[in-house]
Amino acid sequence: MIAELNHLVELIEHDLGDEVDVARAARTAGTTEYHLRRMFSSLAGMPLSEYIRRRRMTAAASAVMAGEHDMLSVAVRFGYGSAEAFGRAFRAVHGIDASAARADGGPLRMQSPLRFRLTIEGSVPMDARIIDRPALRLAGHATRVPLIHRGANPHIQEFVTSLPPSAHTRLKELADGEPRGILQVTDDIEPTAEEGESLLYLHGVAVSEGVDVPDDLDVIEVPAGAWAVFRSEGPHPDALQTVWAATAAEWFPSNAWRLRPGPSIVAILERSADFRTATCELWLPVERV
Repeated sequence: MIAELNHLVELIEHDLGDEVDVARAARTAGTTEYHLRRMFSSLAGMPLSEYIRRRRMTAAASAVMAGEHDMLSVAVRFGYGSAEAFGRAFRAVHGIDASAARADGGPLRMQSPLRFRLTIEGSVPMDARIIDRPALRLAGHATRVPLIHRGANPHIQEFVTSLPPSAHTRLKELADGEPRGILQVTDDIEPTAEEGESLLYLHGVAVSEGVDVPDDLDVIEVPAGAWAVFRSEGPHPDALQTVWAATAAEWFPSNAWRLRPGPSIVAILERSADFRTATCELWLPVERV
């Protein structure tokens, strides 16, 4: 997977003015566009679409500063149909107008080409297992929150904090399946999603088909399939985030599995009273390469 990601970066650099055929690149690599985009986002810390925009605007900034062509010519060179569309994209990345950058020299926000490397140091023990599960039924309290790529999501924290203690007690009483424990579920998010776009968050539990779920709870039906399950223990959420990053940086590149569409699930198995330490399981939907 590391080689495939570097090849994708080379395709982007080959002609920053063209649309990158990510689906074709994925087929050539023997994987899926979904997995390729998810792995890129996990390792780069930004979605592929955002990286392409940053690289395109970095190259465009050099053309603007050179002053050899009018703005429309620069816009067309980098794949924009009008100077207005190019100007909006330029401002979104650099924070200033292209004409102001040409006149004043910046400041500009430049994105260097990425280079992915696999470094296995053994510092993160990967306690992982693959399991096949029938369809999952997840019940709980759901909300839409904006996507945040780095750090804790304060919108999720605010939502969970707003739930009364009785809500957690009722969820625990309903739970009768795997994954065990209170679940933090993220779903309905495209691999192309950028920072701030909406995702579905469910704070809930796994229930069997025969459980009568109260009408005021939300339900997510998840099709049968394989799951890669990773265990983390220690300071929370640091230990969990370290394992999550290691799945992309070490586990997936070294194993014959790839992500498939579906929710990501974090099961809180045990936790300290102040939630500073916890034992968790990270469930990721996978399929064999």
